[in-house]
Amino acid sequence: MAGLYKAILFLNYALLLSVILLGAVKYRILNQKEKQYFYCIAFLFFIELLNLALPYIFRLNDTSFLYPFYIAGEFFLLTGLFIRKLDWPKYALGLTGVLAGGFMISKYGFDYPSNADIAKVVSNIVIICLSGFTLIREIKNTSVQNQNRFILVDASIFFYYSVSVFIFIIQHQIAELSENDYYIILSANNILSSILYCSFLYTFIRLKK
Repeated sequence: MAGLYKAILFLNYALLLSVILLGAVKYRILNQKEKQYFYCIAFLFFIELLNLALPYIFRLNDTSFLYPFYIAGEFFLLTGLFIRKLDWPKYALGLTGVLAGGFMISKYGFDYPSNADIAKVVSNIVIICLSGFTLIREIKNTSVQNQNRFILVDASIFFYYSVSVFIFIIQHQIAELSENDYYIILSANNILSSILYCSFLYTFIRLKK
């Protein structure tokens, strides 16, 4: 199972790099709201790059300190994306920024909550709700072509975070995991990531002015 996990992991890296390169090429034809998708995927690429570079270049084997920053950044960027698409007031964007910043100050300054996974679950649930609301509105407005260019990505985000929360909860309900079970769970999550990255690739390839 370890071999399968590594194969899927490197496939994810290749897909993510392809999405970044293609997104950069198509960046100029994205409208203001759609550019937020590129910022989100660029942030994920930055986090993955740090996770690879720090151990091999700087000999820093423990990169767990990045986890709170990843949670806060992911929350801020994705909630901001869907708040803009839903045309909610600007103070909603400010609120998400305050929540993300407050979490980082609380975690890095006072180590609260001690288990950052709690914040991750709450963040994912908020993202699921916002992406679900956005999908419902996009399905109702199928006649507005420009608003639905990223509907496949929105559906993939909803699917990814919904299943990820389920996997996350199941994982923490099991007191002890065998090595094979551990790699199965990681591989399942990486497969979900691959589906999400493929939706980005497909959407960017089809984008036209």
